[in-house]
Amino acid sequence: MSAADALLKTPLHDLHLALGARMVPFAGYHMPVQYPAGLIREHQHTRQAAGLFDVSHMGQLRLVGPEAAAALESLIPMDVIGLAAHRQRYGLLLGDDGGILDDLMFVNRDWANGGDLFLVVNGACKQADIAHIQARIGQRCRVEPLPQQALLALQGPQAVTALARLLPGVEGLVFMAGGAFDWQGVPLYVTRSGYTGEDGFEISLPGEAATAFAQALLAQPEVQPIGLGARNSLRLEAGLCLYGNDIDTGTTPVEAALTWAIQKVRRSGGARAGGFPGAARVLAQLDGTQPVARVRVGLQALERVPVREPTPLQTPDGTPVGQVTSGLLSPTLDRPIAMGYVTREHAAAGTRLQALVRGKPVPMEVTAPPFLPPRYHRG
Repeated sequence: MSAADALLKTPLHDLHLALGARMVPFAGYHMPVQYPAGLIREHQHTRQAAGLFDVSHMGQLRLVGPEAAAALESLIPMDVIGLAAHRQRYGLLLGDDGGILDDLMFVNRDWANGGDLFLVVNGACKQADIAHIQARIGQRCRVEPLPQQALLALQGPQAVTALARLLPGVEGLVFMAGGAFDWQGVPLYVTRSGYTGEDGFEISLPGEAATAFAQALLAQPEVQPIGLGARNSLRLEAGLCLYGNDIDTGTTPVEAALTWAIQKVRRSGGARAGGFPGAARVLAQLDGTQPVARVRVGLQALERVPVREPTPLQTPDGTPVGQVTSGLLSPTLDRPIAMGYVTREHAAAGTRLQALVRGKPVPMEVTAPPFLPPRYHRG
């Protein structure tokens, strides 16, 4: 058996091949890195019109039962109990030391009235995540993986126009809201969200219907297929973290500059403060009683030299201060951008640093991500 034969295939695998995709191993799956148009055109098309992504390698699961929200709150520092029905949040699954096991999205599909909490976790982490969640809260609620479900993302300023032709009423959703829809008798759950900084949608549907629905979307004049390469460049321009690069078990939410995701109710002084793994460390970092030594920042190169991970960062006098975790030449801005970790003393916007690219110092400037203003539809 070849290495390729050992890889898993998403329900859209044959469609990718028919569309001429170049396939690569990713998170244990055979995934499209790009189509014949190429990464740059795919990236630009998503920014200008609508791009269709196969993200079926991601893990999908549901938590069911009257204690589901409280149980999930015991694993993440987010407000789950107070989340309104059919609203979505970004979450961080934390280890006992406050390190990030994974980042995820969760939706309240009316769990209080017999529905569920629907979670999407990263593909490379999903087996470990599901095992962790089952072990920690499986006695408090039913933890049900959904391997039969496919997941599609339709992103870009014309995504709503294309999707509304197939799912009338979807245009009524606002950013981070979801709803149940029907397409030719197929049940779908759609959220107005994504990971590109653009308006867009993520669509969970039965795997056996995924190819037909994807073909229906690709038949819309605004839509083109997009691979992993452009998915990465789009999310970096949006200043969004890639698990395993920009965040991992060695980083806390405060070091990762993700404190915006922790609601006041879970912070010190809040009604449900703490109670999650690593809470003592994370809350101390949040209130400043335990200062962090490093923090994630955005970076722009001042010369047209791409700066990629794991390029070291230093001050102009050569003192080491950190490392790049994601970097590339931005297709939209046509200049090198990056994210990385630097010492707290060198994290202020406007700070001049340099990256050592093949031994050559490249001047860099610290900047606050995102590199492009988001275009989410907030109503």
